[in-house]
Amino acid sequence: MSSARAVAARAWGGGPVHRLYSVVVFVVLASLDNVAIGLVPPLYRPIGESLDTAPAAIGFVTAASYLISAVAAVGWAYFGDRTDRKPLLMIGTLLWAAGTAGSAVAGHYPVFFAAQVLAAIGLGAVGSVGFSVVTDLISPRRRGLVMSFWGLSQGIGTLAGTLLGGLLGAQDWRRPFLLLAAAGLVATGAYLLTYDVRRGQSEPELAGALATGGEYDYRISRADLPRIAARRTNVWLVLQGLTAQFAFGSLVWLPVLFQERAIDQGYSAATAIVIGSVFATLFQLGGALSIVGGLIGDAVQRRTPRGRALVAAVGVLAAVPFYLVLFFIPIQIDVPDGAGGGAVIAAVLGSVLTEPTIGFSLATAVLALALTSANSPNWFALIADVNPPEHRGTVYSLGNLVNGVGRAAGNGLVGVAFQGLRTAFPPPLNFAVGLAAFQLFFVPTGVMYWLASRTSPRDIAAVHHLLDTRADHLRAAPVPPPADSDRAPGR
Repeated sequence: MSSARAVAARAWGGGPVHRLYSVVVFVVLASLDNVAIGLVPPLYRPIGESLDTAPAAIGFVTAASYLISAVAAVGWAYFGDRTDRKPLLMIGTLLWAAGTAGSAVAGHYPVFFAAQVLAAIGLGAVGSVGFSVVTDLISPRRRGLVMSFWGLSQGIGTLAGTLLGGLLGAQDWRRPFLLLAAAGLVATGAYLLTYDVRRGQSEPELAGALATGGEYDYRISRADLPRIAARRTNVWLVLQGLTAQFAFGSLVWLPVLFQERAIDQGYSAATAIVIGSVFATLFQLGGALSIVGGLIGDAVQRRTPRGRALVAAVGVLAAVPFYLVLFFIPIQIDVPDGAGGGAVIAAVLGSVLTEPTIGFSLATAVLALALTSANSPNWFALIADVNPPEHRGTVYSLGNLVNGVGRAAGNGLVGVAFQGLRTAFPPPLNFAVGLAAFQLFFVPTGVMYWLASRTSPRDIAAVHHLLDTRADHLRAAPVPPPADSDRAPGR
């Protein structure tokens, strides 16, 4: 394709409003995906009763979904790094919407399990391919900030899922699934109008060549996989997810901890579900401060190429003692038993001001979540910093796969730990002890971020040099590279 034709083919869209719309769509979709993830845990008990199975079996579905989604994401991301990304995103969204709808109408445990697996496969596409697209919209100087919104949207989605499940699902657990499936269909339509993002368009080294009609047509191939593994920073960024997600995976049981505390204080199961969901949502609001973590990461990164990794390391290590305090603070819950969701929410919010232990618990939770939230935007940004554009989706998905293994293991094993601890610690204390123990996995996570801070300067410099070389080639011949060059983009 000639330069003129390439520019003409991209004539539609790409203005500031269209780009902003596209960013909003991607961020909202990342949030909706995590609503689907957070929807099930508050409803373990009613779903289990409806499907005539134990709540632990529903918890196993959640753990399996994490793992299946992460495995599927690797395949989605690899094809996304080689082909047009928009169709893959639309297909993935339709799949998770169909799986969510199937979960709502399931009458038996195997059907519910199969529907959740289908949803998990679709979720794998949106996270991994969407990440690749978003990094091509963000300049390196603002990656931490913008990726904090990307990560924050996912955290908000998880919280919204927890709240949606607890409020809408307390009387009928199927309603929130139907609502989310409808939202997925609307989201698929929104994708049709998004901007077709050019690969590599946010890189300063490539800006001049792309502006004159050059096309960055380098694509990943199997020959690139050893090069990806040879970047030592990639190794630490991927491996840290195993231990980090052991801790994060256990936190999906936070609503259950507060449910059990409410039941221990004499509340009915339906009211306890709402109480647990509201408390868990309220206590995780500190995740909104990931924006601060992203800003700090950007600022420190401009001073030293070790910056992002050091900010993440300090955040996860400093959060551990606050988590330990949070789980053991005794709180007195005072809400009207049997009241509607609005009355329970009002009572919980009021207790923050009237009950000192709840106010202190909230402050502790905000600090803990704020510190660990520095992990997310800086992890996203580091993956973009140390990898060329055609590798980012795949590296993200490999990290997400390890994250999924860790999250599934953390989610599943902490449930086993709760049962094992019952003999020594009666509920709800067994939940507090189990959750506290799993937060210690943040310690090796912090160590691996520190190791990444030592290798990232070299890997970042290597990517800059590679993109400078490719920009020179594009200026000399702004046409797609030959097929054999595609197979070895690092040469």
